[in-house]
Amino acid sequence: MERRGEIGLRRALGARGGQIAVQFLLEAVLMGFIGGIGGLVMGSLAVYGYAVAQGWPVSVPFSTIVAGPSVSVLVAAVAGIHPALRAARASQDGDAMHVTRAVLQGAVCL
Repeated sequence: MERRGEIGLRRALGARGGQIAVQFLLEAVLMGFIGGIGGLVMGSLAVYGYAVAQGWPVSVPFSTIVAGPSVSVLVAAVAGIHPALRAARASQDGDAMHVTRAVLQGAVCL
């Protein structure tokens, strides 16, 4: 768990496990959405380039435009459930110790 310090700090500031889980899940979904849009753009550019090179009309079906990012978000949400639940169950005392250690080492500036 690489984000123990962040989790401990959020817990120390009063965040509940559910709030931390929602944050982790939203981050995963947002990354999936951005990746899906990026893949859609790159794939569309590849289709455009190939179609122009072959002298064909350019066509990207609407279902592809919707399905690409949607599937990406779905996969990211499923993949993000386990880390989100694990972060929500992280112990406050153990994570607070990591925050204290990081602050003492100068890694965290508040």
